[in-house]
Amino acid sequence: MKIVLQHLTKSFPSRDKKSADVIAVNDFDFEIPDGKLIGLLGPSGCGKSTTLNLICGLLTPTFGRIFFGEDDVTDLPPENRGVGLVFQNYALYPHLTVRKNILFPLQNLKGAERPSKAEMEERMLQCARLVQIESLLERKPAELSGGQQQRVAIARALVKRPRVLLLDEPLSNLDARLRLQTREEIRRIQRETGVTTVFVTHDQEEAMSISDRIVVMNAGVLQQIDRPQTVYDDPINQFVAQFLGTPPINMFSGRVRDGRLFLGEQSVLVVPGVSDCEVNVGIRPEGFVIDPEGPLGCELLAVEVMGRDTSVVFDHSARLSPSLRAVIPSEERTHAGERSVRFSLKPSKVFLFDKTAGARVRFGGK
Repeated sequence: MKIVLQHLTKSFPSRDKKSADVIAVNDFDFEIPDGKLIGLLGPSGCGKSTTLNLICGLLTPTFGRIFFGEDDVTDLPPENRGVGLVFQNYALYPHLTVRKNILFPLQNLKGAERPSKAEMEERMLQCARLVQIESLLERKPAELSGGQQQRVAIARALVKRPRVLLLDEPLSNLDARLRLQTREEIRRIQRETGVTTVFVTHDQEEAMSISDRIVVMNAGVLQQIDRPQTVYDDPINQFVAQFLGTPPINMFSGRVRDGRLFLGEQSVLVVPGVSDCEVNVGIRPEGFVIDPEGPLGCELLAVEVMGRDTSVVFDHSARLSPSLRAVIPSEERTHAGERSVRFSLKPSKVFLFDKTAGARVRFGGK
């Protein structure tokens, strides 16, 4: 089921009557293709959950329209939209068994929509098998691990065969290893069912690992929509570049003079097509190459060996980030000097941004 949001806006009255309304979602305008998993990504308070609640009908937009396929569902109540919603805290009924938790949405259907008991049981078993909890049907939520509870919540959302599946920070209560396992399961389930899915998270690694496309938000405003790797490799502005990436992108204050990029007094890269200006410079951690003759000289602070890769922590007079870090193959770590290190740069991993607005300043056709 395709989802189309047209100029979707949601504002809330300010608690201080003298202040302007708070705009949580500001003129959202995009389309979610049928059968895709979309990651809705951004920092806390950026409007992700508000957008999700608008899609499912728990909130009414201040302005704009919502379409499921060709159907305008803006004014439909949540129960008539055909959505399945999985909450951050699972929201299972503690006094009911797993079986009854999954059956609950079907038992509350009325009239012609209500399946027979036999069909309810069959659909419940199908969903339990899909999320691999068929052996836990007689347990209650308190007897389950966090990951098992999350699977029950997903099965309960799917049993109604929703047109759209909405996941609101579904992994935030799980430990790191279980989070990795569960996100892989969510991706498998989405592919097997083919249901259009919106996955809300502030964790960019989660969003990038399982999404067909990611939607990056900030302060209620849509920043960029594209395939995860494209957003990482080609950020539209400084916010997107800084938000995506682990370790985060390294930020410097720089200037362009005569087609060359300077960090401090060092000329580090040719940047054709850029007029003389002051810029902020972002360099991905993997964009540094240890080179004794490299143009970028830095103070070496630490070398952290992490198995396959080595993290080189360094400092520079033009630094804007709290810290600077390069990630290099472990076999190269012996080339780092004790007190200083020199780098050459990979042009594809270097990004220039306007100092005032943070807009991308492109060079060399990229």
